[in-house]
Amino acid sequence: MAVTQLPSLALSAVRDDGGAAQGILRRQALRESAARTYARTLPIVPVRARGMTVEGADGRRYLDCLSGAGALALGHNHPVVLDAVRAVLDAEAPLQVLDLATPVKDAFMDELFATLPPALAARARVQFCGPAGTDAVEAALKLVRTATGRDGLLAFSGAYHGMTAGALAASGGGPAAGVTRLPFPYDYRCPFGVGGERGAELSARWTERLLDDPKGGTPRPAGMILEPVQGEGGVIPAPDAWLRRMREITEARSIPLIADEVQTGVGRTGAFWAVDHAGVVPDVMVLSKAIGGGLPLAVVVYREDLDVWPPGAHAGTFRGNQLAMAAGAATLAQVRENNLAERAATVGGRMLERLRRYAAGRPQIGEVRGRGLMIGLELVAPEADPATEADREGPSVEQAHQAGAEGRRADGPQPNGASRDGALPDGTSLDGALPDGILRDGDPSTAYADIAHTVAPPAAPALAAAVQQECLRRGLIVELGGRHGGVIRLLPPLTITDEQAEAVLDRLADALDAAIRTAGTHSGEVPPTASPFAQPLTGDHR
Repeated sequence: MAVTQLPSLALSAVRDDGGAAQGILRRQALRESAARTYARTLPIVPVRARGMTVEGADGRRYLDCLSGAGALALGHNHPVVLDAVRAVLDAEAPLQVLDLATPVKDAFMDELFATLPPALAARARVQFCGPAGTDAVEAALKLVRTATGRDGLLAFSGAYHGMTAGALAASGGGPAAGVTRLPFPYDYRCPFGVGGERGAELSARWTERLLDDPKGGTPRPAGMILEPVQGEGGVIPAPDAWLRRMREITEARSIPLIADEVQTGVGRTGAFWAVDHAGVVPDVMVLSKAIGGGLPLAVVVYREDLDVWPPGAHAGTFRGNQLAMAAGAATLAQVRENNLAERAATVGGRMLERLRRYAAGRPQIGEVRGRGLMIGLELVAPEADPATEADREGPSVEQAHQAGAEGRRADGPQPNGASRDGALPDGTSLDGALPDGILRDGDPSTAYADIAHTVAPPAAPALAAAVQQECLRRGLIVELGGRHGGVIRLLPPLTITDEQAEAVLDRLADALDAAIRTAGTHSGEVPPTASPFAQPLTGDHR
């Protein structure tokens, strides 16, 4: 497939023969922490950037589908952002004011409230946090614990909420002290082995019955935190009906619902906030990344009746970043006034359609999914034994039934969360909870023959890494994520043109074909067993 060529940047670039750039990269490796991530897989020294085009010190140009891990809704150096920042500097306004009121902050608040779900905006309070999404998550958890007087938390498998202690505990794969982990409706690798609407309904029923079971082992929690689209987890959109069920379940039990919109917000998914797709109004929203227009900013927006914490209960020296508030107000206004969320839905829909056509007949692409301009391709090893992945991700439905037939005498948790009599938390038989036709004559031993097609092949992280490098050679920057780093992630700016979208897809298709041709040994690879948080090469690390 031919690679679409784009016009050069109209910028005077700082160029060298690559020697200076390599020197910078060598010094970085010697001086910076072993925890660095993107610099390991993207050995670029950016010197110029505009829109979605980045130019390196060696003169090479790249289409940037990383966008600062989604922080650059308008791309690099958008004129409205630069003008807003210059206005603050030219006015000699204070740059950092803690939590004092300023005209810049007031303008940012006006724009923010204009975009919020109306039912929340009418009764909202805002807490400015340390300028990172993970600190806003910490503030949200502290807020609901203070307001409810309770301590526990409901979170979901595959989640990513940040790298500080509380946010990491709420993330899938993190230490889970005080956190009850619930099954997220991941259609391609359904934890119940059924997928689709039925899998999402089982996830909701599991949550509901666990909360209502007096012997379920889950005291009434302080809150539930979820991502409307799991980003780092592999670009997994939550079904709208499931989100509405989570809202119903939490509201009926006076459990505050926290929506982590750090990466999904500001038009990224085709609506201004991802919860808007489902018509859900959360009690708390955690916002960062794009709300600062590419500069560090993080806030928590919440219902006014939760505002019971005392002065100083949460603070941060740089919560008064005036440049970020100016850039953020300009970005929010630009997205709102120019219908860029709708544009993201249109362009993203076309990209998903073309990618799905491309994936047909290529078994190495397990699934293409996403919402708006938050797109993922899950790469798999089609020739590997699916049981390998099932063992790693957790028991399959077949294993759960086998445990019921052979091992229900054992104490402790049962496969797929079934009790020792094979029941869900409400007492419903796991057999009965499955779709009609999976079991024959109620015999659990017959289940696997009918659901084998639902067991996805193992992830292919080495193939994904090879695709990322092939993309880089073709002038395309992409991210990796998902279980074991097996998902190619696209996060282009909302300002992407039709021509740029075609160029991204051309280059990605060429890179995939090249990696599949030359990396045949990856077809039978087995993903690592470590937690995704132990892998240093992926993540939108806040």
